Amino acid sequence: MPYFALFYDVVDDFVARRAPFRAEHLRLAAEAHDRGDIVLAGALVEPADTALIIFHCLDKSVAQDFARRDPYVVNGLVKKWTVRPWNVVVGQAPESASPSGERLQ
Repeated sequence: MPYFALFYDVVDDFVARRAPFRAEHLRLAAEAHDRGDIVLAGALVEPADTALIIFHCLDKSVAQDFARRDPYVVNGLVKKWTVRPWNVVVGQAPESASPSGERLQ
């Protein structure tokens, strides 16, 4: 199953403005994690200008749908978001296969 990286470029005062939306954002992320869609999620710091969420799912639409529903996006705290396929070379689960169908070891 492929991996996808969801990048958020957030507003300059993101940390100060996120409080009213944080509980709902974390709830959505926890639900996606419980389903196995999200592997890791968090914000980059110094400066806090970008967030990264790693998805492990069949299709990038899962990550896109998450972003479209995320209260940070809906309420304008995210200036831009992008989903990109991520080619994991080290750390991928042993049962995973490469895009060509070969087993990675």
